[in-house]
Amino acid sequence: MAVYKVTVATGDMVEAGTNNFISITLVGSYGESRQTTVSFLFLPGKEKSLSVHCGQDLGPIVLIRLHKWRLFLEDAWFCKDVRVTAPNGTLYRFPCYQWLEGITTVEVREGSGKKLVDDKLQILKEHRHRELAARQEAYRWKNFAQGWPRCLNVDSVSELDSNIQFSRIRANNFTGFLIFQGASHFLSGFLLRRTSWNSLDEMRTIFSRTQGRDIGGYLVCCPLPFPLH
Repeated sequence: MAVYKVTVATGDMVEAGTNNFISITLVGSYGESRQTTVSFLFLPGKEKSLSVHCGQDLGPIVLIRLHKWRLFLEDAWFCKDVRVTAPNGTLYRFPCYQWLEGITTVEVREGSGKKLVDDKLQILKEHRHRELAARQEAYRWKNFAQGWPRCLNVDSVSELDSNIQFSRIRANNFTGFLIFQGASHFLSGFLLRRTSWNSLDEMRTIFSRTQGRDIGGYLVCCPLPFPLH
């Protein structure tokens, strides 16, 4: 009997936790474990530890599978990472950093950087091919208009996978910034202006307010249509 110690960490952002069921499968060079339930309640920024019992040594752990399923309501979960300690004390790290939504299974490779030629096991080669196919499906391109750069083949950002979109916090920051800028321009008379500018100084008093806004850690600089000096 081989016993593996597993620690599953949830991200510390808002709504990262879940009350859906999460289970895990360990995949090693010599075989894989049975699907083992981790928990049905995960809190943001917290970790869950468990033991996975196997009938034999699995060898070096190369993959893990995270299974998410629900009984009633959908509740997305953000997995930060998974750490597996083998019976001989070897620690394997599996960085995940992605949302799991719906009834799904996500495969995560061990964190050591590997090139294609380093994948000796057939299961790793197949995983790399599946991952490439999924990326090609997610990042399809289209021509917006003749002569324009190509863009993603979606009609709205909401059609993108949650892991491609901005985080909820980042999206809220940008929405708040746009509302602030719209209100600022409205109060300054820019949006309702029906007459010509009287001078460059008058334009500077409005547009200079948009420079160097800090949005949740990112510095957003809005270019002016003219130099300030």
